[in-house]
Amino acid sequence: MDDQLRLDASFVDYALVAAYFAVVLLIGVAARRRVSDSLDFFLSGRSLPAWVTGLAFVSANLGAVEIVGMSANGAQYGMATMHYFWIGAVPAMLFLGIVMMPFYYGSKVRSVPEFMRRRFGTGAHLVNAISFAVAQVLIAGINLYLLATIVNALLGWPLWVSLIVAAVVVLSYITLGGLSAAIYNEVLQFFVIVAALLPLTLIGLHRVGGVGGLVDKVTASGGEEQLSSWPATELSGFENPVWSAVGIVFGLGFVLSFGYWTTNFVEVQRAMATNSMSAARSTPVIGAFPKMFIPFIVVIPGLIATVLVPEVIEAKANADADFDYNNAILLLIRDVLPNGLLGVALAGLLAAFMAGMAANISAFNTVFSYDLWQQYVKKDRPDGYYLAVGRWATVGATVAAIGTALIASGYTNLMDYLQTLFGFFNAPLFATFILGMFWKRMTPTAGWAGLVAGTSAAIVVFVLVETGVLDLPGQGGAFVAAGAAFVVDIVVSVVVSRVTTPKPVKELAGLVYSETPREVRTDPDAHRLPWYRSPVPLAGIALAMVIVLNVIFR
Repeated sequence: MDDQLRLDASFVDYALVAAYFAVVLLIGVAARRRVSDSLDFFLSGRSLPAWVTGLAFVSANLGAVEIVGMSANGAQYGMATMHYFWIGAVPAMLFLGIVMMPFYYGSKVRSVPEFMRRRFGTGAHLVNAISFAVAQVLIAGINLYLLATIVNALLGWPLWVSLIVAAVVVLSYITLGGLSAAIYNEVLQFFVIVAALLPLTLIGLHRVGGVGGLVDKVTASGGEEQLSSWPATELSGFENPVWSAVGIVFGLGFVLSFGYWTTNFVEVQRAMATNSMSAARSTPVIGAFPKMFIPFIVVIPGLIATVLVPEVIEAKANADADFDYNNAILLLIRDVLPNGLLGVALAGLLAAFMAGMAANISAFNTVFSYDLWQQYVKKDRPDGYYLAVGRWATVGATVAAIGTALIASGYTNLMDYLQTLFGFFNAPLFATFILGMFWKRMTPTAGWAGLVAGTSAAIVVFVLVETGVLDLPGQGGAFVAAGAAFVVDIVVSVVVSRVTTPKPVKELAGLVYSETPREVRTDPDAHRLPWYRSPVPLAGIALAMVIVLNVIFR
């Protein structure tokens, strides 16, 4: 890390950070007492209430990418970054809760790949399980890299030492307490993150003269376009405003967003840890409410940095393509927060990065243990054996994440890297998943063939962008890659389904919408709940609120 990012922390700041680490490890020790079998370790015994899993659902996503990546986007692209929340998250979260969670929770599967195995057989299951496991190690590396940069900035340790120290802390509480430790830490981390970022935003706004002062200063610096969320041509990489809107709505709002939120086991796992179908459906719906307001404490600090932080101001003025926008929020913390609050902010960032990494690792160990090891390597072993495998998988994934963290260090905007990964892994999975759920004729062969073809299409687009054959700056390359993966997956799946044999209809109950009895795909407790605890009315309120936000900040 550059010397410009060395943080002038006091004893109070160090004490706050040390206290936070101690609490995190104590939660891991406490959660260990509840782990008696593999279901406790991997899915918290399906015993948690909706408000806990709802906050954990948001916090699991509120990791390095959300904090550093979105503030980097805020500094580089401005208000267009709001699309990642109000178009690229909330609608898909509501769809997951209302439409898809009854299938996940009602089938009692332990993971998303297990659902794929029941629907399509071992071919699609193996492709999905391996690609998901690889993706989680790569994304955990992003969180670990940024966690290490905080340790580096605070203590001045070399990056490789910081990586190992940061990895050991996360490894400790996940190995001890499994998913319960991860989830309860995520709830704590949610509040710590808000406590860190809210003062940063308010103090930053005060320093620039409030909202009006921020608007005036951004306009005066020539960045007036950054104050509008549409047409977002710089973000999408399309010069034509119409194609830019199409890219954002289809590429981000549909393919990437629904692909991530509805099929990503990192998120779904939190809902599956609940104590009832009502709670499972409510988990992403409850999470949608804080999710829609998070950009005000994540994106806005990035925008403030463009008029307050000298390094960012210079990079924008000179159109410096090599400037590392991932540093924007750290530079702002360095410049505006006094001692004491600096410690809170550092604890908040550490919380965010650990929440993200822990979510990736806890999802990885479940899929590795249940979907790969138990299914293809060692079947019919005692439950304690798979619990031990899960703990060793946690160690292996953490060590691998140290290596993938070095890949993440090569990107000046981590959102570019992450959206590329989502195009590879989530977009084709969503296409296969949604087609298989609503079209009973789709065959097992089409399941794995579509996944392979869709992933290959995303890789081809990525190579064309990287070699300059396709000129798509910003995150346009990721949007196009995701769109290509989705379309190719659908086309290949339909064609292959027409020439191969589908599963018998009697085997599709609980897996295909039309073949699942209404009583199975509906919530048996819905009519007993008051409206403020019922998933459907809450989802309607959340959808109305996010539409209003889109209109106000267009």
